[in-house]
Amino acid sequence: MMSTPAAPLATPTDLQSNAAKTVAETLNGILADSFALYLKTKNFHWHVSGPHFRDYHLMLDDQATQILGTTDAIAERVRKTGGTTLRSIGDIARHQTIKDNDLDFVSAQDMLAELRQDNLKLVEALREAKDVVDAARDNATSGILDEWTDLAEERAWFLFEASRNA
Repeated sequence: MMSTPAAPLATPTDLQSNAAKTVAETLNGILADSFALYLKTKNFHWHVSGPHFRDYHLMLDDQATQILGTTDAIAERVRKTGGTTLRSIGDIARHQTIKDNDLDFVSAQDMLAELRQDNLKLVEALREAKDVVDAARDNATSGILDEWTDLAEERAWFLFEASRNA
């Protein structure tokens, strides 16, 4: 039996309540997209095939690990700013903008191209989030967003370079 807390979460923060809510909503969108991108990257890692199998398999595993590694920090920023974070797969699905790929077969080249575009979409969301958190004067989140943006840009770059024809 699950117990219900006596009072709602009331994490102390110096951010204005509207600003904190906007920051939390923005970060939850990034968190949902990060989980969607993680799962898609692992899916492609598991199902990649072809002459560059080993290289792509290892690269996608490294990228998935990196993406998953950001999720806890994103969720904790939501909590530190007084918000509540995603709670379930359904919650992720309601917030994600990165589309799932449920196809039975995707060529290696199409996998790399799709993941590159998804990482660039995440970069765009991170840049938009930077504007939101800067307007809220959330300096800590602003600094971390720079790091997450750099990681997503690097993943997109690697995917681009790996997909180039010789």
